[in-house]
Amino acid sequence: MPSKREEQESKTSAGRSSGEKATRERGGSPEGDNVLSSRMGQFLISTRPVPGVHPLAGLDLLEQNLRSDPEVQVVDVLTPRSATGAFGNGRSGSQRVIVARMREDKAARLAQEGGYQVIVERDHALTYAHTAVPSLPLDAGGFNQANGFTINITVMGDDGPVEGALVRIFGSLFPTQGVTGRQGRVELNVIGESPSTIHAVYVKPQSDFWSIWVPQPTLNPEGPNVISLKDLGATLPNFSSQQFIGWGQRAMHLDSVPSAFRGKGVKVAIIDSGAATTHRSIKRQVKAGYDVVAKSQEGWEEDAIGHGTHCAGIIAGNAENSEGMRGFAPEAEIIVCKLFPGGRYSSLLDALEFCIGQRADVINLSLGAAEPSAIIEQKIFQATQMGIACIAAAGNSGGPVQYPASSPNVLAVAAIGKQGEFPPDSYHALTARPPLTPQGFFSPNFTCFGPSIAVCAPGVAVVSSAPPDNFAAWDSTAVAAAHISGLAALILAHHPDFQAQGMFGARNLQRVDRLFQIIRQCGQPLNLGDPMRTGAGLPDATRAFLPAEVGRTMAAFPEVSHGLQSRGAPYFAAAPFGGYAPAASGQPFPYAPIWGAGPGPWASGQLPESMWLLAFQQLKTAMQSAGLL
Repeated sequence: MPSKREEQESKTSAGRSSGEKATRERGGSPEGDNVLSSRMGQFLISTRPVPGVHPLAGLDLLEQNLRSDPEVQVVDVLTPRSATGAFGNGRSGSQRVIVARMREDKAARLAQEGGYQVIVERDHALTYAHTAVPSLPLDAGGFNQANGFTINITVMGDDGPVEGALVRIFGSLFPTQGVTGRQGRVELNVIGESPSTIHAVYVKPQSDFWSIWVPQPTLNPEGPNVISLKDLGATLPNFSSQQFIGWGQRAMHLDSVPSAFRGKGVKVAIIDSGAATTHRSIKRQVKAGYDVVAKSQEGWEEDAIGHGTHCAGIIAGNAENSEGMRGFAPEAEIIVCKLFPGGRYSSLLDALEFCIGQRADVINLSLGAAEPSAIIEQKIFQATQMGIACIAAAGNSGGPVQYPASSPNVLAVAAIGKQGEFPPDSYHALTARPPLTPQGFFSPNFTCFGPSIAVCAPGVAVVSSAPPDNFAAWDSTAVAAAHISGLAALILAHHPDFQAQGMFGARNLQRVDRLFQIIRQCGQPLNLGDPMRTGAGLPDATRAFLPAEVGRTMAAFPEVSHGLQSRGAPYFAAAPFGGYAPAASGQPFPYAPIWGAGPGPWASGQLPESMWLLAFQQLKTAMQSAGLL
């Protein structure tokens, strides 16, 4: 017969067992088990500058409270490097940004209690604006995991097996993928499929070859399955034996720009995945760098993704030995900010601050996130106020323009492609969507679009540098943005407006506005069915330096110029190709209005300042008379 103590222990054990059973039945977990729940989110916390209002004096106290809260983990505090503060209001240290981890409900309470002057927003992870491997919207419901097969695929090039190639198989359920080894082979276990249900095989090499898309493949689980890739040189004559200028540069007429225009003296910052400075095309161009994720002055020269290296070649490739990539501005200085992998909005803040400190002229932003950021926007605006032009990739989701390209303070760039610049069996061919222009241009299915698109640029099958010293053909709005960043460097270096004695030589907001105006106005409109996919069109590099054409309407603002003209009013041409319009005295003057009947009635003794004011006053009067204001 058990003792009272044994009976008590028995009851306790039984109670514990029954409690654990009840806990499991209602979805809980016994003590010691890991309960699956949502992890804490990461947030940015800062102040919102309000005109006439002193910044929140209690930010230090808020930081102390957050650090003492056991439910909050302060990850970092981003402090402006400059003495004027991060967002340009002149108060040192007033715009520090706290990076903290906490639960959603706590962040919501903090935002509510802080009011308008406190910003609490999610520290979103960023994606680099390079097209992902294709995926198909297939229904995976009701599949039988017991079904399936194993397939061996070997990828070959002209000189042997291709290592590191991504191989992806598309069936009726989930895609299956792997990467080839040294022998060019990969073994894939395809679950829930049979060889007859496979729709396509996609192979994307790391470099030096074109991708390939094989529809309805005849896969043999028992025997060898060999896929042969075409070398890039197969469709690019003399690719490896002489200086190479990509189809994008040719489409923008870089080959017609004076050879002396090489971007000397301009700094272009690339916030991306780093840059392989050993590459023959860019090793002389990269002057400084910073790894913002690791917060280190080292490591930015390593580009495991290859994205930053690819963009750098488009912007500033310098083929001095008549071999390699020729970029837009081969004498521009490149500043590298390594943000990927692992980049977030907090990393982007640090990168922008670094670029401002380096006195960059152009910042290439080939990155994005779905939601905008008020804190990032303030930093971008500060850069703009300091005369730094931010040029951003629209995004590759095929939907609305992503942030920061959707910001009103950046120049958003969409992608276009051109038929005949890639093999018909490559994946590039699948990105084309109708209509096509007579020249073969098209708007690819992946490019984001919307009213914020300023211009478009080549972004399909663009060949550029790849680590360590190779070349690759990629699709993305990122490479499109790199084309425009390179053009911006050329304009800043060689357009008279931006010289020391020019009207826009000072580093300020007007400098950026003028640069963006020139880029828009040298755009060649493309009739691709939807103007929100192409903006002002594809910029022509030569037109950025040509004088204005009298009587030409402004391509970027046709609704204004055509509206004025249709009502019989004079219209404002405003040097539509970014050049000079002659004043009555015969001397060139930027922004001089050109009326429908000829040059404006300037008095020979007028000062440029008064001419500037008069030009805009007459524009305003004309628009009011036409009923547009």
